[in-house]
Amino acid sequence: MSKKLFTFISVLLIFTMIITACSSKGTSADEETIKIGWIGSLTGDQAVWGTCESNTVKMLIEDVNASGGILGKQVEGIYYDTKGDATEAVNATKRLITQDGVCAILGPNASGQAISISSVLEQYKVPDISTVGTNPKVTVNDDGSVKEFNFRVCFIDPYQGAVAAGYAYDRLGLRNAAVLYDVASDYSQGFTEFFEKTFTEKGGKVVAKEGFKGGDQDFRPQLSKIDGENPDMILMPYYYKEVALSANQARELGIDAVLIGGDGWPSEQLMTMAADAIEGSYIVNHLDFNDPEVKPLQEKYSAKYNLPMELNGYMAHDAFLLLQAAIEDAGSADPVKITESLTKVSVQGVTGVIKLSPEDHNPIGKEAAIVKVESGDYIFQEKYGLQ
Repeated sequence: MSKKLFTFISVLLIFTMIITACSSKGTSADEETIKIGWIGSLTGDQAVWGTCESNTVKMLIEDVNASGGILGKQVEGIYYDTKGDATEAVNATKRLITQDGVCAILGPNASGQAISISSVLEQYKVPDISTVGTNPKVTVNDDGSVKEFNFRVCFIDPYQGAVAAGYAYDRLGLRNAAVLYDVASDYSQGFTEFFEKTFTEKGGKVVAKEGFKGGDQDFRPQLSKIDGENPDMILMPYYYKEVALSANQARELGIDAVLIGGDGWPSEQLMTMAADAIEGSYIVNHLDFNDPEVKPLQEKYSAKYNLPMELNGYMAHDAFLLLQAAIEDAGSADPVKITESLTKVSVQGVTGVIKLSPEDHNPIGKEAAIVKVESGDYIFQEKYGLQ
């Protein structure tokens, strides 16, 4: 063999080894540890929820590892801040898969971010379980086909919006609704669309509809227009910071309509910012915070972090339990096998039984918890489904 040929073959072998090593990075089922990624907002307006999610996942991983891990392997959590931004979510997802080698991802805690990562998950064939991504497009394409690697443990906006409308009309006897919504939010738009549809189908009337953009501080112009239509309720389908601002300003203007919101509301910070303004309001939520069955998780979290448990922590808890069950059912940390198992397993979570539909990757049969704000607390009213 000539020296030149030998050199060429040697270089080719080295190059092949490098490529093989890079391509096996991260999604290998032969790793000594099982790597699970988490993405969400650790900075920005949604940081209170993202922090609770990541803290909860860390706590659960510590417990699992103390009990021997999953499939006899220790679990490693890898966490990235999306800063509440869809582009950051995409970049974080790519890093988790191509650099860190995770077998699955938990989060993010917002629909827009969850939708944005779909193509990355599809490209690398790694599953993601969204915690509170309620927009239908998180798991389903525009043509109705399911996204193979996107899953969620929460109910969706059509259901949430319809439940809010049904409860307002059937239980509270409200007939004239106004809507104030975030025009730049997938979550807020989806919630609004299906509230309007159900409320009007039942015989109610949407007398005013006003929009704003997330980050706005002054809602008085929109609220003044709403006040002129004399609604008996205002739907506020957005997140707690803007809820606090708009609710306080509504009461300052003398508006006494019932306020109704969704799962973007529940937060201890909302109570701190606007307890008086939201007194008597109703919320479509995922669980009853005062349910005795969720108290152990609340108390454990509070004792560990000296922080109150937020809604997202409960959802992250159930997402982790579902992923753990799927890994055990797959008998492997191979992402494709885990993906196949996610619709086979069922777990008892703190928000109810979690069993995902193969058709749309949404939880089957989850009812909403209707919560009323009373004396600075979230008081459970009833479990409520579509009527």
